[in-house]
Amino acid sequence: MTDSRGPLRPTGAGRSVAVLVLVALAALIPLLGPSAALHGTGEAEAPGAAGIALLRTVLFAALCIPVGELFVNRLARSLPGTEGHPAVSRSWSPFAAAAGFAAALGLASIVATGNLVPDQVADIDAGGLYASRDGKLALLEVNAFLVAGLCALSRRPVTQVWPLAAVVVAEALRAHPTTEYSPLTGSALTLVHLTCAALWAGGLLHALRVLWLWPRTAGAALLGLYARVAVVLLAAITATGVCSSLRRMPPETVLEQLTGTAYGRALLAKVLLVAVVAALALWARRRLRRAADPLTACAPARAEVAVLGLAVAASGLLTALPVPIRW
Repeated sequence: MTDSRGPLRPTGAGRSVAVLVLVALAALIPLLGPSAALHGTGEAEAPGAAGIALLRTVLFAALCIPVGELFVNRLARSLPGTEGHPAVSRSWSPFAAAAGFAAALGLASIVATGNLVPDQVADIDAGGLYASRDGKLALLEVNAFLVAGLCALSRRPVTQVWPLAAVVVAEALRAHPTTEYSPLTGSALTLVHLTCAALWAGGLLHALRVLWLWPRTAGAALLGLYARVAVVLLAAITATGVCSSLRRMPPETVLEQLTGTAYGRALLAKVLLVAVVAALALWARRRLRRAADPLTACAPARAEVAVLGLAVAASGLLTALPVPIRW
């Protein structure tokens, strides 16, 4: 159904139920994923893998939301004739920063306990964080989310870009320890991959929020501009994802490891989710170009956001699984 401005929103109760279901599904992936992915592989599950996966999922989601807001707000300012249109009624960036801070603090406490889940506060050696590379990166993420939250509440929320960039850099470095083969190359690939993924997922979420407050013509123009940039983001995500996977799974072992290792199974699930997202994005793009009402593209775009949320959860799961052996 539509009204004079565009597709009608679902009822408040319907939206709440849908959001709760999606959040529950996204949480189940990291919570139950390690045991399911490791089943039958002969690999040992690291202590607290489910908790680590959940915290990483929250951290990634908390990164996507403010990055997407900054990105789409920048796109909106580049459109002619949109100066008088209102922004969203309330930014989600402060809430995302609070969630990211809590998740980063939880991850830092695990690092401070020797990568074990602490049983009590006395087990946490906070001072020891300064003695290791992983500890320093964990502290950097905690402080960066704290600063990002303060920036989001300030009169210049655009300054969030700097602490958010620090989180991305810290994650890229953390994912590739110095003992790894060519760690700087791996970190560079992760840096591009994570940045583009945050822009894509967070950007689409914020674009859909903005559309409800804008006239139909301006909303269609914004969604069309986002879709054109998203094509480039998808290409970059695909290229860096393939390169990163081949660095950890040589071409001759990929097929075997995709089904025989926990990391490969989780990666395969993530690839399938991204394929679904790409199909939904293509569907939305076709509607933008050919439909009599371009804003009918909102339906597949909303589904795309939901599947992107599951892909973020799969990414969090990947970080908690043992890296495959380079056979």
